[in-house]
Amino acid sequence: MQVILLQRIGRLGQMGDIVNVKDGYARNYLLPQKKALRATDDNKKVFEGRRAQLEADNLAHKSEAEAVSAKLSGKTFVLIRAAGDTGQLYGSVSTRDIATVITEGGFTVDRNQIVLDKPIKALGLTPARVQLHPEVVATIDLNVARSQDEADKQARGEDVAVVKEEALELETFNPDSAFEAGAAPDDESA
Repeated sequence: MQVILLQRIGRLGQMGDIVNVKDGYARNYLLPQKKALRATDDNKKVFEGRRAQLEADNLAHKSEAEAVSAKLSGKTFVLIRAAGDTGQLYGSVSTRDIATVITEGGFTVDRNQIVLDKPIKALGLTPARVQLHPEVVATIDLNVARSQDEADKQARGEDVAVVKEEALELETFNPDSAFEAGAAPDDESA
């Protein structure tokens, strides 16, 4: 299906481009979200009449997104999650969780604006991107920890996945020393 893009869409094109997309993508996403119009002669005329207004709106939204991006970029948000001793989370951090934390931090974002390169399934500092506008992306840091104290330690650069005392025990443990030299296993003779 041919559509006229009403805004810039990544991997498709710029505003005003006429592109071919799959029917389902057009019917289920582009048209209901008002991101495109069917490429008919009537719609082409309507688009050309509204083009100046659409470009002005796009420029206003872009400048607003750039202002928010300047404040949001580089911020660190703390997510408290349950995890095992090795630092593996019992569940993963979702885009909804990230959007909630950012909103609590004073910014208004939707979960659809969060871009994760890979799922977050372990404790630590992880970068994430927030796409505020098709042309404006802010990068934030997520500090995933079991408690606020651990988050503070991670922010200072300490590794909290394994407690240092336990790590020392694991390094110095000798399984042969657990058995006495020359001791025979217990016999079941009665």
